[in-house]
Amino acid sequence: MSDTNSLFVEKPFTYRKLKDKTAEIRLRGKPVAVLSGKDFNKFERVVAMDNVFELQLFLSKVTGLK
Repeated sequence: MSDTNSLFVEKPFTYRKLKDKTAEIRLRGKPVAVLSGKDFNKFERVVAMDNVFELQLFLSKVTGLK
């Protein structure tokens, strides 16, 4: 069974790392959250996995948006 959820097909979340150990999360080009502290550390681990599906899932969970 394949997951055809549009969240993972269109990849709506993007991010930009900032200089002070924070990351700006964007949903369809609009800023929705800034990660810092523990969330930023988790974010870095997910990015290091180099898995687009896991990254989109993490960003969806951490922002609380779909």
